[in-house]
Amino acid sequence: MTTTLNINGKDVRVDADESTPILWALRDTLGMTGTKFGCGAALCGACTVHMNGAAIRSCVTPISAAVGQKITTIEALETDRVGKAVHQAWVKADVAQCGYCQSGQIMSATALLKANKKPSDADIDAAMAGNICRCGTYARVRIAIKDAARTLA
Repeated sequence: MTTTLNINGKDVRVDADESTPILWALRDTLGMTGTKFGCGAALCGACTVHMNGAAIRSCVTPISAAVGQKITTIEALETDRVGKAVHQAWVKADVAQCGYCQSGQIMSATALLKANKKPSDADIDAAMAGNICRCGTYARVRIAIKDAARTLA
């Protein structure tokens, strides 16, 4: 079955069963490997993408749910003002260690800052709670989000 999805502002055709998770359509069908597979159960956040600006877990969201919606992946954030500020703050704060969870972390942080321009520590903790980092870079994630918020003010 062919499904048309809007990915990073472009309509693309995906030849897959409509129950296929968005993650696998991105990675296997479209060759977009910036979005990572972590747990496959929406528990770790490595697969985070945006659907209409909200952070979602692409490993459990079927492509049928994305029809008519706007999906944004990590590949598009370099052209997004907020995403670019988050990425630059990430580098400045030296957040990444192994880096595996970072695309999902950056997507969640970007969704947070688009919805809340001055997040408190509690706001950051709540927004980032679904993104697990095995390296334990949570303190640096918070520093980077606050730095990006200041840059965007």
